Amino acid sequence: MSLSITANSSLLSADVNTPKAATTAAKPGEKIATPAQARSQLNASIITASFEVAINSQNEPLALLLKTAITGINDLLQPEFGENALQRAASQDNTAEGTAGRIVSLSTGFYEAFKNQHVGEDEATVLKNFMTTLRSGFEQGYKEASNILQGLNVLNGDVASGIGKTHELVQQGYADFEAAQSSRISGAQSVTAEI
Repeated sequence: MSLSITANSSLLSADVNTPKAATTAAKPGEKIATPAQARSQLNASIITASFEVAINSQNEPLALLLKTAITGINDLLQPEFGENALQRAASQDNTAEGTAGRIVSLSTGFYEAFKNQHVGEDEATVLKNFMTTLRSGFEQGYKEASNILQGLNVLNGDVASGIGKTHELVQQGYADFEAAQSSRISGAQSVTAEI
C-alpha cells in the first residue's frame, strides 16, 4: 500500500534530519519550517492518510479480514510448510479424484504407526481394526461436511455429485488398500507356514 503525503504550502519542506543551516532558503514573506514543525506536519499527514485508509477499509471489511487472516496463518505455518502455505494448498487438485486420493493416502499412511501400537497381535485383526477406524472417521467427517454444505443450501447439482463421487472413491481406495495389505499378510503367513 502506498500513501501519498502532501505538504502544506504555508510551510517549507525540510529534511527532518537536516540541521537548520542546511534548509532551503525561503522566499520573502514565507515562513520557514523548523525540523520540529516539519516532523509535526509529516505526522499529521500520516494520521490523515491512515484515517482515509481506515475509512476505505470499511467499504470492504471481509476482504480486509481475509487478507489479514491469510497473512497471519501463513506467518504461523511458514516455519513448517514454507512461504505462502495457504495459497499453495488452495492451488492443489480439488477434484473428487484429487481430494479422495489425499484422504486415502494421508489416512492409510498411519498404518505402520497403528501396527506398532499393536505389536504381538494378529496382523489381519490389526488391519481390520485399522480399516474400521479409518472408515468410521471418514464417515463422520463426510456427514459433518455434508450437513454444513446442506445448511448453506449448496449441496445440490455439481457439488452434490462431486461430494458423492469423492465418497465412492475414498471407499474404493480403502478397499484397495485393505486388499493389498491382506494379500501381503496372507503371502507372509504362507511363507512362514512353509518354513
